[in-house]
Amino acid sequence: MPGAIYAEGLVKHFGDVKALDGVDLDVPEGTVLGLLGPNGAGKTTAVRCLTTLLTPDAGKAVVAGTDVLKHPNEVRRSIGLSGQFAAVDEYLTGRENLQMVGQLYQMSAKAAKQRAGELLEQFNLADAADRPSKTYSGGMRRRLDLAAALVVRPPVMFMDEPTTGLDPRNRQALWEVIKDLVGGGTTLLLTTQYLEEADNLAHDICVIDHGRVIARGTSDQLKAQTGGERVEVVVHEPGHIATAEEVLRGFAKGGGGTTVEEHTRKLTVPVTGGAKLLAEVIRELDARGIEIDDIGLRRPTLDDVFISLTGHAAEAEDTAGDAEKEDTK
Repeated sequence: MPGAIYAEGLVKHFGDVKALDGVDLDVPEGTVLGLLGPNGAGKTTAVRCLTTLLTPDAGKAVVAGTDVLKHPNEVRRSIGLSGQFAAVDEYLTGRENLQMVGQLYQMSAKAAKQRAGELLEQFNLADAADRPSKTYSGGMRRRLDLAAALVVRPPVMFMDEPTTGLDPRNRQALWEVIKDLVGGGTTLLLTTQYLEEADNLAHDICVIDHGRVIARGTSDQLKAQTGGERVEVVVHEPGHIATAEEVLRGFAKGGGGTTVEEHTRKLTVPVTGGAKLLAEVIRELDARGIEIDDIGLRRPTLDDVFISLTGHAAEAEDTAGDAEKEDTK
């Protein structure tokens, strides 16, 4: 049975650019799917197709049990959406913006007012609640937009790079809001370029590039594909690099080689064995009289996974980016 968000073979073209090239997604109810990819990979286009803002050229999509193409109005009643750019009325106050959203969803004036007050507190906007939103900073407008997406507590949420422009404190606060939502049963599709965010929030991660899904799994599963653990050593004396390399070669996983950075005196070797092996490396280096400035057992990060899969960092641009950005204006 498909999850709360389901897509099969989604295709979308913008002129000669294929923004989506057969995307499949399946997000179980009450979970978070992190959709990762560089700018122009197709993340925003996928969100816009799933939220009825764009019609795909081919494929199928079901959200909250409703066919997106056949019953778009019903889908809209079941979802919340926070896009990349704050969509607030700058001439209304923060409170009025939230109350307006509530009443558009046919909440009573009293219920909309109460919910607006709750969200203004939750997003640290209470002190500015009765100021016109055009006086808000960019980060405040972003938080108000996110609050608006949560007015009716939708069962399915789409957040397209929700913490872009937020400072670390407000980003952490939003993470807690997301965790509370999901703990209460909300299903969330989250696009982000903050890989730490996906690592922290997502049950499953889907990596998309050039309109295609190129990898999917939990954070740990994706990291395991990237090469496992490695020992990194910084020796004190440049003259000890060759001896340290010889020592590390004896611990290398599968006969793998040691990477040496002469200018930083850092050596890296792939290993298996965890902390126990690290202790053995330290003893052997000490026995050979090699003084070290730093040593550690490192595990792959999502950054490593991303670069390994796509060949570039999360903020990289590509030709599809311009088409996708034009679509969001």
